[in-house]
Amino acid sequence: VPLVGEVGLADRSLLVSTLVIGFVDGVNPCSLWVISVLLTIVVRTASRRRVLVIGSVFLAVTAGMYALYMAGIYSALSVVRHLGAIQVAVALAAGIFGAVSVKDYFAFKKGLSFTIKDSAKPGIYARVRAAAGQRALLPALLATVTLAVAVSLLETPCTAGFPVLWTGLLQANGVAPLEAAGLFVVYMIPFLLDELLVFGLAVVTMRAAKMQEKHGQLLKLVAGVTMLALASAMAIDPAPETCVE
Repeated sequence: VPLVGEVGLADRSLLVSTLVIGFVDGVNPCSLWVISVLLTIVVRTASRRRVLVIGSVFLAVTAGMYALYMAGIYSALSVVRHLGAIQVAVALAAGIFGAVSVKDYFAFKKGLSFTIKDSAKPGIYARVRAAAGQRALLPALLATVTLAVAVSLLETPCTAGFPVLWTGLLQANGVAPLEAAGLFVVYMIPFLLDELLVFGLAVVTMRAAKMQEKHGQLLKLVAGVTMLALASAMAIDPAPETCVE
């Protein structure tokens, strides 16, 4: 794992594997870009309370949407888990996402690219301004919910690789739905860590740093290399007991 070092999943618990994958998945340039744009506009209101409330609602809704997305993949894999090749298929799908992410470091948005399309950004800006520009708090919160749902759908390609890989890992280990729900909560702690740091700094300082393209490229490289490494390990020896104890 870049910046972290070697992580041997074979001798680690599923809990630790979840924390590692969740952390790297959280290094997502799409979500960081959106929340940085939102906070940049909201802090102009000079209301710390508004920044706190709107930011909290945005993060809560996006986390809820991610939960639905994870549950959908988990359910789909549950239906076909009797197929012996499903782990290899999951690894190949994650490998494709990883390869495209690495490619984006060297050729950002050229060819196949799992990013928020430039054509969608004007709509996001409009929704952000609608959320931040409402004088009354309730309409602002409703606009924030709409923004969070729309952004979650638009940024799905940015985040698809790790959820597929992680849910495949759960299925490989025969994790029951209730335990999977608990592990998802654990997954979201490191996943939201970077966004919570950006959000916390904005609340304290009333300033928000805007995500730059060069930062997004570097994050893509980190996530892509990690995803390729995990996908390769699963594809080479897909037996559940060799992936995670």
